[in-house]
Amino acid sequence: MKLSSRPAEAADPGAPPGAASGRTASGLGGSLTDVPGIAVGHARRVDDGWRTGVTVVLAPPGGAAGGVDVAGGAPGTRETDLLDPRNAVELVHAVVLTGGSAFGLAAADGVMRRLADAGIGFPVGPAGVVPIVPGAVIFDLGRGGASPASHAVPGPELGALAYDNATAGPVARGTVGAGTGAVSDALAGGVGGASTALGDGTIVAALAVVNSAGSAVDPRTGRLYGDLDAELPSPDPELLAAWLASDRAPRPFPPDFATTARESGPRGGSAPPDPRVSGLLMNTTIGVVATDATLTKAQCWRLAASAHDGMARAIRPVHTMVDGDSVFALATGARPAGNLNELLAAAADTFARAVADALYQATGYPDLPGYRHLLLGGHHPA
Repeated sequence: MKLSSRPAEAADPGAPPGAASGRTASGLGGSLTDVPGIAVGHARRVDDGWRTGVTVVLAPPGGAAGGVDVAGGAPGTRETDLLDPRNAVELVHAVVLTGGSAFGLAAADGVMRRLADAGIGFPVGPAGVVPIVPGAVIFDLGRGGASPASHAVPGPELGALAYDNATAGPVARGTVGAGTGAVSDALAGGVGGASTALGDGTIVAALAVVNSAGSAVDPRTGRLYGDLDAELPSPDPELLAAWLASDRAPRPFPPDFATTARESGPRGGSAPPDPRVSGLLMNTTIGVVATDATLTKAQCWRLAASAHDGMARAIRPVHTMVDGDSVFALATGARPAGNLNELLAAAADTFARAVADALYQATGYPDLPGYRHLLLGGHHPA
């Protein structure tokens, strides 16, 4: 497995080199790579009508026990049946999170080939190995302006680049990787991370790609729902009032929102296009929760399901019929199983924090500002 010290995006400014789990001044802190043996790589493209990317999570070379829970009504996934505890394969070698809707699933082909070239995968005798690479997509088609949108989607090349850029160091967050074209209600979505150290030393960590139909922001306070302990800066009262009066504030879905178009186009003269894509409302929040504890496939499924509890705390509404919300779980087995209930509770809290971190870190674009710009007075994206 090739692990480059060069991430696809700038290194995480909120995590000093070699940082383990913990929280920093620039966010809620921690990342998926706080679990030893896990590596993460990003790749993206934002030119010529593109606004999309790929995030790859690599297990240790020997693989990790894996599970998945798909709770949204419109998922785009790969190899999830294989993770059913009733089925044969026990170990996962990588997880691919990508933009491009169903077209983006092709990015996993590039990751598979890189792993196979490194001799990593399920052994199949003289035929070599078959890497086990499940994945999931978000819907970001057309957000860069390409026409047809299907010509600007991740494929094997971008997946391979994300693999090449994987590092076991701090993970870049925000408008990077699979979160490049993400939208959360009407704010810039993105990639977020968090981790928790349990009393016995076990690590639980999460990476979330937030592209939600629901809002991650409490309109009563302007705080992020997933900021469970109110650790992030408080919103500016004047900016909060302005946001609530704008068309980027959370708004109720129409009764038939599963089939109602939210039209794109000018809003109020020179206002930018509505970031909610025209046509059917389509979104999805996806991610990975990982631990160094020893778990079975069935217990990994429970870990992923608990992460969905955290997603439900951090996004409202969630798991709708236009969200393909899916969470994968990986257990490296470097430590004993410990207290499973404590692990599950930590997974929920950690994933909620990762969702909040994604919104907090997202810089967005001039036509799609982020949370910090609108509610905290941060700089407008260039």
